[in-house]
Amino acid sequence: MKAVVPALILAPSLLAGDHAHLADSAAAVAQSGAPWLHLDIMDGHFVPNLTFGPETLAALRRAGSKLFFDTHLMLSEPQRYIESFAQAGANLISIHIEPAYDHTATLARIRQLGCQCGIVLNPGTPAQAIEPLLGLVDLVLVMTVQPGFGGQSFRRDMLAKVEQVADWRKGRNLGFRLEVDGGIDLANGAECRAAGADTFVAGTSFFKAADKQAFAAAFGKL
Repeated sequence: MKAVVPALILAPSLLAGDHAHLADSAAAVAQSGAPWLHLDIMDGHFVPNLTFGPETLAALRRAGSKLFFDTHLMLSEPQRYIESFAQAGANLISIHIEPAYDHTATLARIRQLGCQCGIVLNPGTPAQAIEPLLGLVDLVLVMTVQPGFGGQSFRRDMLAKVEQVADWRKGRNLGFRLEVDGGIDLANGAECRAAGADTFVAGTSFFKAADKQAFAAAFGKL
C-alpha cells in the first residue's frame, strides 16, 4: 500500500447509542454526515462486557444502513467469527494483537472475505507488538482506554503510542489508517490528530452532542 494523505473520518460508536433503537442510532450517524459506524463486539471474556453479534450488523443492513461498518472484534478467538461478521455486512474487521492465535492468517482471511482488515493495541501493549504486521493491514487502532465499557476517560499517555505508529507509517511509506478509540471528544481529538491519527471513534461525545452534524463536521476539520 502506497502512502496517501487520508481524509479525516469520524466513526461514531453504536455502543453509546440507544440499544432499544439501534437502527435509529445508526440513522442519526448517517444524517450527521459521518461516513463510518464503529461496532464494538465484546465477548465477556477478552473484555468484561457483552455487546453485539453478527445478527446486529445484518439487521442494520436490512434496516437500510449503508454506512461503512468499522467492526472491532474484542474477542478471545476472533478467527472463529470473522466469516460471520463479513457475511453480516462488515466492511472492515479489526482484531486484537493480545490473544494468542495466528494473527497473520486471520488478517489474510479477512481480506479473502472481501473486507478491509485492522490490528488493535490495548493501552498496556507496546506498539512493537504489531510492528511486523503493519504492511498487512488497512488500519491500526490504538485504544485510548482499556476496552470493555463506553464512557471512560481518555488516556493522554497513549498519544506517544499514536505518534510512534504514525512515524512508522511515514518512514515505511505505508497507507494504513490510524484510528483512536476511547473517551474521544473534539478537544483530545485535536491532540490525537496532531499525533498522527486520522480516524476517530467517538461514542458518548457524539450521541450527547446537541448538533450531531456540526460535531461531525468539526472532526473533519481537525
